[in-house]
Amino acid sequence: MNKAELTAALAMRTKMSKADATRTIDALFDDKGIIAGELKKGAKVQITGFGNFEARKRASRQGRNPKTGETITIRASIAPAFRAGKQLKMAVNNRK
Repeated sequence: MNKAELTAALAMRTKMSKADATRTIDALFDDKGIIAGELKKGAKVQITGFGNFEARKRASRQGRNPKTGETITIRASIAPAFRAGKQLKMAVNNRK
């Protein structure tokens, strides 16, 4: 499912216009949206029954350039991560 399909499904299920559904999805998931904003601050976003979004710090490390074999330093970074909640896992596995 892509963003357009998600927007159409949200609009149909909630009986809102596609424009309103697009704004809703953008407000949550856009790079300037609510979830990204909280992760940038270092906060976690917990949606009960769905899962947790968090920013995980990665330390700098040594790697290799696959083309030349030269050792390079990979800079430290912060990566977004998602951990599915129990109810989502059970729904995906068809368990009640």
